[in-house]
Order: sequence, then C-alpha cells, then structure tokens
Amino acid sequence: MNGEEFLSHQHETFDLQPHLVGDLLEVCPLRPEDWESLFAVASDPLIWEQHPAPDRYTEEVFKDFFRGALESGGAFIVIDRKTQEIIGSSRYVGFEPGKNEIEIGWTFLARAYWGGKYNAELKRLMVDHAFKFVDSVVLMIGLTNVRSQKAVEKIGGVLTERREKANLHGKIVEHLVYQIKKPTITAAP
Repeated sequence: MNGEEFLSHQHETFDLQPHLVGDLLEVCPLRPEDWESLFAVASDPLIWEQHPAPDRYTEEVFKDFFRGALESGGAFIVIDRKTQEIIGSSRYVGFEPGKNEIEIGWTFLARAYWGGKYNAELKRLMVDHAFKFVDSVVLMIGLTNVRSQKAVEKIGGVLTERREKANLHGKIVEHLVYQIKKPTITAAP
C-alpha cells in the first residue's frame, strides 16, 4: 500500500464513535438507553436560549434531536469522570470518504459545566481524534449563539464564512462557520 492508498484507507475508516477519555471527561457513543439522563440535562431552557432551536428543552423537540443523534452514527454522551453522570452531548457530522474535513457540532453541556475547561477538553478530545483522519474540523454556530461563538474562539476556531443550513424542521438558519486546521510540522532549517 503506497502513501496515497494509506491516506485514502485512513479517511474511509474514520471511527465516528470512539470512546475518548480525558482528565475531566469521558466521551462515549450515544445509545437509546441514554435518553432519560440526557433529556434531564437538555430540559434546562437556559441551555438553549441563544440557540437557533430555543425550544429544544421540550420533550417533543428533544425527541427529534435525540433520534437524529442516534441516526447520525456519530453522536456521543459526555460524562463527568468524577461523578460518572451524563452532562451533555456532541457529535461528528458530515464525514465523506475522500473529503478532508468533518464537522463537530450539536454540542451542549449542563450549565454547571460552562465556562471553559470542560468544553475545551471535549473539543480537544474530538479534534485530536478527527485529526487522525482529516486535516480540518469545522464548527457551525448559529448567528445568535454568541456564547458558543466565544467558546469556539477560545479553543482556536477561526471564523471563515457564513452558511445557511436547514435545521431539524427544514427551516433555513444562518450559521457562522469556524475552522480548526490540523497543525503542520515543519522541519527546522
């Protein structure tokens, strides 16, 4: 297998639901039996107040979100390693073999975990895993979700463009696209 074939094979075998472990968090594939614990976190209206789907805290709306997460094949639960409680969710979206980019998104954490270190570790774990397979990670943030925009900027996301994207109900919502590129290693002179 030559280098080009290896890279092609590597892209095709992207593990969209690895088990990732950090100092603070454990990131595990989402399962149907996670519904109750994850909805308990998601049912806080303040989590969604700046989000393009501000009613996602309701059971009916969150059921659609949860079903979509399961169907995506790339969704996770986020677990606090100290308490072993589910504190949120995230997912990989939009990977295509041969494409050198993947989206990380649909992330939410319980408010007690806002403020930096938990989201930073979650994204670091997911970005580091993604960089084994792709050279670019994008994060699409709703135009009104200033809190998430600032969080993505804190972890090195660079605003690259605006895109319109259909939400779960087919409504077109404008998003800001942030990108994190895989660091390149250059040889010393």
